[in-house]
Amino acid sequence: METYAIFKDLAIIIIAAKFFGILARKCKAPQVVGEIIAGLLIGPSVLGLVQQSDFLNMMAEIGVVLLMFSAGLETNLKDLMKTGPVALLIACSGVFIPLLGGSLLYMGFYGMSPWGSDAFYKAVFTGVIMTATSVSITVQSLKEMGKLKGKVGTTILSAAIIDDVIGIIVLTFVIGFKNPESNPGGVVISTVLFFVMALVVGVIVFKIFQKLDDRYPHTQRIPILGLSLCFFFAYAAERYFGIADITGAYVAGIVLCSIRDSSYIDRKMEVSSYIIFGPVFFASIGLKTSIDHMSVGILLFSVGFVVVALITKIIGCGLMAKICRFRFQDCLKIGVGMMTRGEVALIVAQKGLSVGLLTAEYFTAVILLIIVSSITTPIILKVLYAKDTAAAD
Repeated sequence: METYAIFKDLAIIIIAAKFFGILARKCKAPQVVGEIIAGLLIGPSVLGLVQQSDFLNMMAEIGVVLLMFSAGLETNLKDLMKTGPVALLIACSGVFIPLLGGSLLYMGFYGMSPWGSDAFYKAVFTGVIMTATSVSITVQSLKEMGKLKGKVGTTILSAAIIDDVIGIIVLTFVIGFKNPESNPGGVVISTVLFFVMALVVGVIVFKIFQKLDDRYPHTQRIPILGLSLCFFFAYAAERYFGIADITGAYVAGIVLCSIRDSSYIDRKMEVSSYIIFGPVFFASIGLKTSIDHMSVGILLFSVGFVVVALITKIIGCGLMAKICRFRFQDCLKIGVGMMTRGEVALIVAQKGLSVGLLTAEYFTAVILLIIVSSITTPIILKVLYAKDTAAAD
C-alpha cells in the first residue's frame, strides 16, 4: 500500500467515527458504540473503504494505552483508600461470579477443557471480559435522580474503581499463564515484582512530579512528562515483566492521579485521544469484527454472553451487598448499577484478540453487551428508585 494512502484511511475513520458517535449519543447510547459501528461499516465486512494495516494496528495500540492512562488519572486514590471492606467485598464478588459464569458459558457451548489447555484459557478469558465495569452511564443516571452522593451511589462508585483494578490484575494473570513458556510460579513472581516496582518507582516519580507541579504549575511540560511516564510503564510492563502494556499505562495514571495537575494532564491527553487515537482504536474494533462467518451458533453464544454477563453482575454484587446488610432494594440497585460495560471491556477484548485468546467474530458479543447494558441500566435504576418513592408515599 502506498505510504500516503494511510491519510485517506485516517480521514475516513475520523469522519465516520465522529458522525456515528454523535448519532449514538443522540440515541442515548454510548458514543463508543457509534464509533465501533462506523468501523464495521467502513471495514472489509461491509463497504470495504478501509482495510486493516500494521500502521492502524499500532495507532490503535497507542489509543488503548492512552485510554487506560486516562482511566488511571481519573481514579480518586483517596476515595479508593478510604473505601472500606464493604466496597472491596462487593467488587471481589462482582469479579469472581462473572468470571466463573463466563467460563462456564464458554465450556457449555464448546465443551469442558483440561486445565492449562488453549481452550481452557479461552473459556477463562470469556469470563475476564465480563468482569469489567463501566459506570459512566450509571453515574449520569444517578446524577439526574439526585442519588449519586447517597450510600448506594457512593458504594457503586467505590466498588467500580476497585472492580477495574482487580479486573486488570486478573487479565494480567490470564495472559501470563497463556504464554506456553511461562509457569504458574513465574507468572505470580513477575506480577508481584511488577507491582513492587510500580510502588517503589511510583512513590519516587510522584514526589518528583509534585515538585515540578509546585515549580511549574499548569505548564505543558507536566503532561508531556506524564505521557512519557505512561509509555515507559507500558513498555516496562511488557518488556521486563511479561505483563500487558495497558496494565503499565493504568498504573502510570494511578501514580499521577493525586498530583494537583492530574486533571490538567488528563485534559491534555484527551485532546489527542479524542481527536485521533480514540476513534482509531474503537473503529479498529469494528474493522476487526467479522460478520462474514457469523453463524447461528455464534449468534446464540452472543445472546447467552449478554444474559450471563448482566445476571452474574447483579447476583455477584447484589448478593455480597445483602451479606453486608444492605436492604434488598438497595442490593438490586448496586447490582444493576454495576452491570454496565464500556471501554474497559473493549480494551480487554482487544488485548485478547492480540494474544490469540479471542477471535474476531466474538467481538459481536462484546459490542452487543455494551449496547444492551447501556440501554437497560438507566431504565431499571429509574424503576427501582421510583418504587422507593412510591413506598415512601
